Amino acid sequence: MGGGDPNGNPRLRRVVDEARNINMPLDNITRAIKRGTGEIEGVSYEEMVYEGYGPGGVAILIEILTDNKNRTAAEIRKIFQKRSGNLGSAGCVAWMFERKGVIVVTKNAAPSERVMDLAIEAGAEDIEEDDNSLTIKTDQKTFDAVKKGLDDQKIRYDLASLSMEPQNTVKLSGKDADQMLHLMEELEDHEDVQKVYANFDISEEEMERVALQGAA
Repeated sequence: MGGGDPNGNPRLRRVVDEARNINMPLDNITRAIKRGTGEIEGVSYEEMVYEGYGPGGVAILIEILTDNKNRTAAEIRKIFQKRSGNLGSAGCVAWMFERKGVIVVTKNAAPSERVMDLAIEAGAEDIEEDDNSLTIKTDQKTFDAVKKGLDDQKIRYDLASLSMEPQNTVKLSGKDADQMLHLMEELEDHEDVQKVYANFDISEEEMERVALQGAA
């Protein structure tokens, strides 16, 4: 969609940047682009978004890339049912999310104040700081400008991507937390799933409890 030239296709450029950030070989990126534009024959893939509800009424948004939407829909529906959720209709939860840009810069990449000043000047909405990194959040329109500001100053970042951020969260514990974390794991492991977004809030203590149960 939009052609095979990243310079003229912002959407493709962001995907290429993400691939480079995880050290994908250039040959693999070039081959994938040519397959997508039809220069290399291959399977035809279709992008889709599935929406549904998890345990406790958690809203879930799933980005899919599939060569067989009927097969994928049946498999995703089965995963939801197994973990006390249900696949919904188009639009049932999308309104609960906003597309935002997320850029993560480690503190050893550049002085924190310099990074903050650059990001704010370029249009960042918010910056969250912890012991190791700065997380810059932007709206969809200013994401490229903020990323370019960092690139121009040769400030490296660990992550730069568009994400669907929930407008509110659902707090989970006990069985609902167990089911939700297992549901997320199974969805993310499915070969056709590209990204999964959900609006659950599970405490660190609950996360550790579930992890210990899984290791037992």
